[in-house]
Amino acid sequence: MGIERSQYWIIASSIGLAITIPLIFYKILKGIYLHRSYNGLSGKVVVITGASSGLGERLAHEFYKRGCQLVLCARRKDELDRVRTDLLKTYPTVPTHHPIIMPMDLSDINSLPTVVNKILELTDHIDILVNNGGISHRGKVVETKPDVDIKIMLVNYFGAAALTKAILPSMIKRSSGHIVQVSSIQGLIGIPMRSAYAASKHAMQAFSDSLRAEVAEHNIHVTVVSPGYIKTQLSLNAVTGSGSSYGKLDKTTDQGATPEEVAEKIVKVVVQKKKEAVIAAFIPKIGVFLRYYCPSLFFYVMARRAKAEY
Repeated sequence: MGIERSQYWIIASSIGLAITIPLIFYKILKGIYLHRSYNGLSGKVVVITGASSGLGERLAHEFYKRGCQLVLCARRKDELDRVRTDLLKTYPTVPTHHPIIMPMDLSDINSLPTVVNKILELTDHIDILVNNGGISHRGKVVETKPDVDIKIMLVNYFGAAALTKAILPSMIKRSSGHIVQVSSIQGLIGIPMRSAYAASKHAMQAFSDSLRAEVAEHNIHVTVVSPGYIKTQLSLNAVTGSGSSYGKLDKTTDQGATPEEVAEKIVKVVVQKKKEAVIAAFIPKIGVFLRYYCPSLFFYVMARRAKAEY
């Protein structure tokens, strides 16, 4: 029995080493690859929409501290100035250009080509576009005015698509570029009280799939990131079915991941040039799984949720 136990131990140890050693080497090589990839961001021109607060602001920090030349875009110039000042104070030794402030209204899609031309005049080219700007929605379908649907679709989808189209020719000319679409878990599954928001994010997902196929030959990458709940002002700034401000911090939003955590993961996904990434907790991921592999159960759960909320 002693010999048999000893043999079992040797076999188990051998199997453990056979698994552990390659895993260690894999992690070391992956770490080296990521380190080099992060270093590759230095000097890249990165345009970020919705950069005046929340996730966009934290993305600005993540890209800036890695040596990127930032173009910060949003409607509120005073808040963009605040973000730029914060970046310069927080990372005084980072060898990069001062962030560029570029006021932009995504709902004014006809103005976006002019804004892009201004950016190109200042930077010569754009390496990475991060379509992060957007607004959310809270309200029943039956109570949501068509004007609200249009407003949310205009900013979240048409605005992002128009900006992408305005920048693409310069990327195609250089045979280089990266489009990053900050979507949402609700771009994969629709939940109660979010119809307009979910529709706009679903649209961006489909747009990005088509875009990815078309620009692959030009060495342009397209990454769609679908975060779960993030602890930002998104729900406070959301619009209701009537178009008024929601003005509340949802419990799910308040318990969400921090913008810092999500921004760090998004930058990691970008340097890895992943096509898609779901950055969410376990329960939302289960929701996505059920929607595609057990839709009847998903629909039942959503109906119960809707009834509980109403």
